Amino acid sequence: MFVNVLTQVVILFILILIGYALAKTKVLSDKSVSGMTDLVLILVTPCVIVKSFFREFNKSDLKDLLISFLLGVLLHLAFIALSMLFLRDKNKDRQIVLQYAAVFSNCGFMAIPLQQALLGDNGVFLGSSFVAIFNAFVWSWGLLLMSGDKKTLKPLKIITRPAILALIIGLAVFLLSVRIPKIISEPVSMLAALNTPLPMIIIGFHLANSNVLKSFTDIKCILTILLRLILYPAAAITVMWLCGVKGDMLISQAICCSAPVAAVTTMFSSKYNRDTELSVNLVSLSTLLSLITMPVMILLAEKLANI
Repeated sequence: MFVNVLTQVVILFILILIGYALAKTKVLSDKSVSGMTDLVLILVTPCVIVKSFFREFNKSDLKDLLISFLLGVLLHLAFIALSMLFLRDKNKDRQIVLQYAAVFSNCGFMAIPLQQALLGDNGVFLGSSFVAIFNAFVWSWGLLLMSGDKKTLKPLKIITRPAILALIIGLAVFLLSVRIPKIISEPVSMLAALNTPLPMIIIGFHLANSNVLKSFTDIKCILTILLRLILYPAAAITVMWLCGVKGDMLISQAICCSAPVAAVTTMFSSKYNRDTELSVNLVSLSTLLSLITMPVMILLAEKLANI
């Protein structure tokens, strides 16, 4: 399992390097990457989620899905509570970015490709609920934290996010055992196949435009990354295992929990005039370090999953 995880992470790293090179050679620009990001968030990731539900209904899968939903909610609530307790700063803008970064993992860009590679459609099926819960918290607590304005909270906007709409469609297909004709399933599968290369290239582009070395001199930045990459996932994996979560469920959740700081941290920081430079450094450094920490965390989950 470790070799498989390491191999997949190295493959992702090569794709990140391609994005880095494309940025340095000016092949990619801010505008083109912004378009690619929209493409992934609005179309590609939803196709991955919908595709994972192309299966016959059975009670066992439904039970697993409900457990996955519950775990996603509980984990996010725990991460929020711990981040607000441990991450404090005299500069309010810095504190907000640090707390936000510790809570939200890059579960869409980094986790889903790994789940697909290591666990197949079943991994994405179980992980899709985490992504949906992630989106719900991003557009509720996360938005409130970054904006500081309760008026920004709009329930309809949360429900109509592409990933959540995809989950609703996927659930309907699964619960009703709808047989999807090839003329629809093939385009969905082709678009879903873009979910590995495009997000990694986007991450590589942002790495090329960041000052990662500066992050090593920021103690609270390092603490945030330690929480996001090591302490939170290790604690989550251990607690889930002690509660009886095993098999693909544990591994799938571990992949989501161990992913680096979410790229949306930078997007929200920029939009609401928080510490954007800090957010870029957090995303960049955590992404680089996750190439080491993610295999370790997934290996831990794999070992516990079979005990």
